[in-house]
Amino acid sequence: MAGKIRVGIVGATVTVGGSGWGARTHVPALHALPDYELKAVCTTREETALASQKAFGTDLAFHNFDTMLASPEVDLVSVVTRVPAHYDLVMRALHAGKAVYCEWPLGATVAEAEEMANLAATKGLYTAVGLQARSDPTLNYVRELIQQGYVGEVLSADFAYINRATIKRGAGRIFQHDKKNGANILTIGGGHAIDAVNFVLGDFAEVSARLATRVTEWINSDTGESVHVDSPDWVSVSGKLQSSAEVQFLVAAMPAMPEGRRTFEIYGREGMLSIAVGAGGAEKNPSVYHGPNQVFGSRGKEPLVAMPTPERFTLIPDTVPAGPPRNVAQAYTRLAQAMREGKPFSPSFADAVHAHKLVAALEKSSETGKSVSL
Repeated sequence: MAGKIRVGIVGATVTVGGSGWGARTHVPALHALPDYELKAVCTTREETALASQKAFGTDLAFHNFDTMLASPEVDLVSVVTRVPAHYDLVMRALHAGKAVYCEWPLGATVAEAEEMANLAATKGLYTAVGLQARSDPTLNYVRELIQQGYVGEVLSADFAYINRATIKRGAGRIFQHDKKNGANILTIGGGHAIDAVNFVLGDFAEVSARLATRVTEWINSDTGESVHVDSPDWVSVSGKLQSSAEVQFLVAAMPAMPEGRRTFEIYGREGMLSIAVGAGGAEKNPSVYHGPNQVFGSRGKEPLVAMPTPERFTLIPDTVPAGPPRNVAQAYTRLAQAMREGKPFSPSFADAVHAHKLVAALEKSSETGKSVSL
């Protein structure tokens, strides 16, 4: 592909009500990357489309998704809407012959994810899914250290990611109360966690999970009404990798959390690695949980020492804003390289299907009270 990759984004607006993920991460990432041009923005109403066009500096604005898809000036469609809308938008983009970057979770169900992946494969289109751990510089460094034998044989690993729960939510996020909508601590946090473990250490052979909903009521901050919650806020998992290493991880959201707990520790026969997840910025502002990861290592009985991530793992310019946009920009950079060289890209929709099946296995294990083989 010659020239810049022209992106049309749907779901990123300057209006309030949602999480603002697309506007806060994808837009600044794309603006900072020389391989891309943020060409178009699409929203559901003309006034928000025009307002977002002005704010984001795009050439084109659409309030009809199919009209944007018909534009020859859009090469890649970025879908950053709420999860329930992913399936319809992605399928329409693929049918239009566009490459697609879709945020995680890819679909509300495994079946939806499989349909999207199958259609993309049939049409031979590039796809990317927002499992940003696979593009994180530090986790790529840790993965290399594991493969090079820094800790020797991996015996076990422990992953913990506990954040402050959001009890009051506006119209843009209150939909997450219903687990059928596919956007909750299990699918989002759990999906990211289990994919990060897979990326660094390899696939699971079996999992055993316990899911719970400890906070069963949220407040709609727009109306003041109480909403019943059945989405899990506690995801506790133990499992065994195909390498026979034992793994446990906990992903949860609790209301009284002055700071989050975010660690990933790997124990080997000859050493260990400890990753402080999103450490940069979190100690000053717990809501900023996407700071740069930091890794510490130890061989034998030596004390842990800081192991700065080599610069070669960082693929993006310094102009990308700190925090969440950086790993999003890393993913876009890797995607552009793959597209230009005609090589496969990961994480693709096929990788998303794998992650969805792992999440489904956690649900099955919790429902049956039994381990699930993979």
